[in-house]
Amino acid sequence: MDLRKTGLMLAAFMALGACEGNNIFGGSGGADQTPGGVIEESSLEYFAATIGDRVLFPVNEATLTAEAKAVLDAQVAWLNQYPERTIVIEGHADEQGTREYNLALGARRAAAVRNYMVAAGLLETRLSIISYGKERPLEVCSTETCWSKNRRAVTVVAGGIGNV
Repeated sequence: MDLRKTGLMLAAFMALGACEGNNIFGGSGGADQTPGGVIEESSLEYFAATIGDRVLFPVNEATLTAEAKAVLDAQVAWLNQYPERTIVIEGHADEQGTREYNLALGARRAAAVRNYMVAAGLLETRLSIISYGKERPLEVCSTETCWSKNRRAVTVVAGGIGNV
């Protein structure tokens, strides 16, 4: 399933959860929920919805903003609670520029996140990086609104029983 379909499905679940009034996944229970419908703090859903799984970058930059550092600090704190978890940091770019330039820029963005997390205390052996450049956009169009969403680094969590 491509990222756009996955994003649309997540948005639909979140909308249903808002209607239910219990939590973002509707309160009907599930593998990462308690019987009362609360998302488990150790779950990937909690990480993505509460901590945040991505940080954004300015045009042509791999420098972390204050907002990005705040998200990464929360990610590091969560990851320190769950030392069995490992992560892949994906670097992304907008559609402007060549494929080669954007692959290099995505790599610099992912490396900036990795370096920040290691400096904050995570073991480097728990982290790996990959660059997708402009190959996996969240939004496809030629406006700043779309481009700004595509200039990102995404922390993909793995590890733990039943979670990959």
